[in-house]
Amino acid sequence: MTELGTGIRDVAALKVPRVGRVAETGDPLRPFVLLGEQSAEVAAVAEFLHHMLADDARPSSLRSYAYQLLAWFRFLNAIEVAWDVAGRAEARDFALWLKTVKKPARPRRPDAPAPGSVNPLTGKATPGQNYAPRTRRHARAAIRSFYEYHREMHGRPLINPFPQAKGVEDGSLNAHHNPVQPFRQPSRRAAYQPKEPKPAPRSIPDQAFSELFAALASNRAAIEEAAALEADALILVSGGLVTGSRDLGLARRMITDAIAELAPRAQELGVRLGIEPLHPMFCADRCVLVRLGDAVDLALQFPANAVGVVVDTYNVWWDSAVAADIARASGRIVSYQLGDWVSPLPADALLGRAHLGDGSIDFGPITRQVLAAGYTGYAEVEIFNQQVWNTPADETASTVKARFATLLG
Repeated sequence: MTELGTGIRDVAALKVPRVGRVAETGDPLRPFVLLGEQSAEVAAVAEFLHHMLADDARPSSLRSYAYQLLAWFRFLNAIEVAWDVAGRAEARDFALWLKTVKKPARPRRPDAPAPGSVNPLTGKATPGQNYAPRTRRHARAAIRSFYEYHREMHGRPLINPFPQAKGVEDGSLNAHHNPVQPFRQPSRRAAYQPKEPKPAPRSIPDQAFSELFAALASNRAAIEEAAALEADALILVSGGLVTGSRDLGLARRMITDAIAELAPRAQELGVRLGIEPLHPMFCADRCVLVRLGDAVDLALQFPANAVGVVVDTYNVWWDSAVAADIARASGRIVSYQLGDWVSPLPADALLGRAHLGDGSIDFGPITRQVLAAGYTGYAEVEIFNQQVWNTPADETASTVKARFATLLG
């Protein structure tokens, strides 16, 4: 056992056994507990988490703090120091250990990027093998809060291993504050506090910018054409991933930015934009908005007379949340499209839309939900199917009319 406060531990050679665990209890008054050796609950941590819960902390915060304290107690167990006698030397060595130790390995996809690698398209780094500065800062904050609670609650001699910045604890920093001057901030970081990382500004790559502005030009032209034709709405199929990218977030942000650019002009010309989500099988190349809820969330950011949504049975029938999302879209449905889902799908999945009644979709409930949401426009039967296309037009029209009358009255 190392004598407290003396010497330098060989942190590189230190083996920290994975003793203990954080357990979820299902009890709303103690949602998470820290279990030590032999699954015994750590009483000091239980008391602190109980205090946090009473102070209106969320269960997720309790879980997060419990995991940081688990790391601290594991470290103290490895160096054979009790938590209530740990001091600055232990804080120093823990900070160094947390900075250098590798995170426990987790299963990864075979095609996953290497830890710490940077996406060449977005500039976003994947999580590295070591703990990030933000994680280490959070660990320090959690442990410090734990000790401060016990110092204030029990009043016993207890050192907080992680001090605040100089001048903060003793109140001397602004003791003689001039009221006409701003309050001074601590001149340096607190001991063993990792430097706050400065995030690199997120940017859209050049290729993505090119695609975005090319799309904006064509969409502006489409709005002008729709206005000239006195069309009520222009339906938007928003596009798939950016060329060479797998970043769904980037693609969806670009859609939001593009609609924000287009909406004022569309509103000025009296053309309503209708955001149409497509089935998830089209996510990569045709539309990264795959649920009606995605489209509704986006449309709600804009005036109702400028941006709405399209309900297409072929694309949304599978979604368990479709009824709730149709209700949320009340007053914003700009088009209702019908097409049936046939199995198996053809080689070209886009040509899988069949006559109503030939597939798996129950049109009645969706139609009633759309009507209840205030939609009074046309119902468009939209069929992409080579066999139907090869059929004489008058025969197809008769079939559409008969099926519509039978299934929707």
